[in-house]
Amino acid sequence: MAGTALLKIANVNPASVRTHTDRALYGSIGIFIVLYGVYAIVGAASFVDASTNYAHPWWQWLVGPPVALAVIAYDRAVVGRVAVNFEHLDSADPHQLLKRRTFGLYAGRIVLALLFAVVITEPLMLARYKGEIDAYLGTVHNRQLIQLEQGGAIAAFQKQVDGLRAQDAADDTAVADLHRLAADKRKESAAVYDQALADSRADGVSRRAGCPAGGYCDTLVQQSRALMDEATRLDGEAVALRTSQDSARKTRADQVASLLAQIAEQRSDNRASVEAGAGFGARTTAMWHLVTSDFWGFGFFYLGVAALLVCLDCAAVWLKLVSHGNGYERTEAREARRRELSETKRHEQELLVAEQARSLAGDGMQTVVAERRLMDAAVSRATERLMAELEDQSRLVR
Repeated sequence: MAGTALLKIANVNPASVRTHTDRALYGSIGIFIVLYGVYAIVGAASFVDASTNYAHPWWQWLVGPPVALAVIAYDRAVVGRVAVNFEHLDSADPHQLLKRRTFGLYAGRIVLALLFAVVITEPLMLARYKGEIDAYLGTVHNRQLIQLEQGGAIAAFQKQVDGLRAQDAADDTAVADLHRLAADKRKESAAVYDQALADSRADGVSRRAGCPAGGYCDTLVQQSRALMDEATRLDGEAVALRTSQDSARKTRADQVASLLAQIAEQRSDNRASVEAGAGFGARTTAMWHLVTSDFWGFGFFYLGVAALLVCLDCAAVWLKLVSHGNGYERTEAREARRRELSETKRHEQELLVAEQARSLAGDGMQTVVAERRLMDAAVSRATERLMAELEDQSRLVR
């Protein structure tokens, strides 16, 4: 039962498969066709999955069966076809049974197999090396993001942010310089005041106790107070300067916030666009990079699997090609030539009978026409004689 099913899958007539060799051959072809159907379904589903960036759509398994059925129909047509020679039907020469191989039919199938190897084998290999490909694409994406950071819109926005922050830093420096100058004035005032105290205790230059007006101590005190007033004035200028900078600072802060938001948005867009480059084309490019950069680690296995799948794809048709003229084909050819010869003889006999019938019908028609003419002539002569007798009788009556 299983053997008959395989023969039907191979599209051959089980009644004409009479030898063990032919049964083994066409049973193997049936098995290869079944295996190819499974391979085409899985490969087409993998291709759809890779095309959708591995989103695993539920309909990916609906694409494979029609594709497999189409190619299997081609294979069954090639395997089931017997090139019967319908010339010299009455010849008993066994070389007249079959025509020569139609290589165009097999060449088309080989081209189709190579196309399927590229379209279907590639997604299977991409799924096999998904981890390595993801790692390579991650490295590529990082380089692309770095390049986008260093140039383009992000670099322009960052340059503007740096300029605005430089202005803030310059304003801060101006205010800090005033505060620092005020602090220096205070330190100097404190130092001068300490000198005044030392002079008032007779530890100064004059060696006189007290701090009389107009004296050296008093001069130092006045100088210290002047320095303190200068420091206070500088602090006031710093505060006033800081206050005058507030509106500009706020404007720049808003600009910086806006630019940072644009930078964040641009980075998000860049990441999305870069990560979007992880589809079938990018993964194929990554796969070929791995194949060429590490042939014995990736390329050898890749080409080996591809060759194996191509052989699986072409196995049924190849067995058909190399088994041309086997017992099954000769049996089918004899039966077909016998039927054709019988139908040809029958057709010739029918043509001969029809020709004889037409000949007999023609002869009968000629006889009928002649008899009709004789009858018409006899009637005409009888009519003429009757008319003559009637005229004679009419004369006698007169």
